[in-house]
Amino acid sequence: MAWVNTRLTKMAKLHMIKLSVGTETVETQAAWQANWLAQNGKLRHITRMWPRREAELLAGGSIFWVIKGMVQSCQRIEALEEVIGEDGIRRCAIVLNPQLFHTHPQPRRPFQGWRYLQPEDAPEIAQPYIEGKETLPAALQAELAALGIL
Repeated sequence: MAWVNTRLTKMAKLHMIKLSVGTETVETQAAWQANWLAQNGKLRHITRMWPRREAELLAGGSIFWVIKGMVQSCQRIEALEEVIGEDGIRRCAIVLNPQLFHTHPQPRRPFQGWRYLQPEDAPEIAQPYIEGKETLPAALQAELAALGIL
């Protein structure tokens, strides 16, 4: 669990940021991922484009998830695997560590696909996601952070 230390995340070479489409909260994201993991044995997110900066991502990078216009969670990228779709097109499976972490909310506009995220631009990691443990709503967290309270 040393990864919880935000300094380690800041020392990573590169991160990725992605919209978690259809997700309402970190809790619904965790439930969806737990279901996927139970059915498939490993947690993977399939994307069309293969990252050109693969080595930097695999040197301690994480994927930061945008939920409802705010970066709210992240998890460690463990590997990238080639997947050939039914249409014969090569895709990238981003293998993720199943442990989700809450982040301090950071607003983000919608975008397609994924983007690279420099470590210095990544939001701070707040705490590990623990099922059943309540957290403040993201909008309230963002307001409190803007006021300097969080």
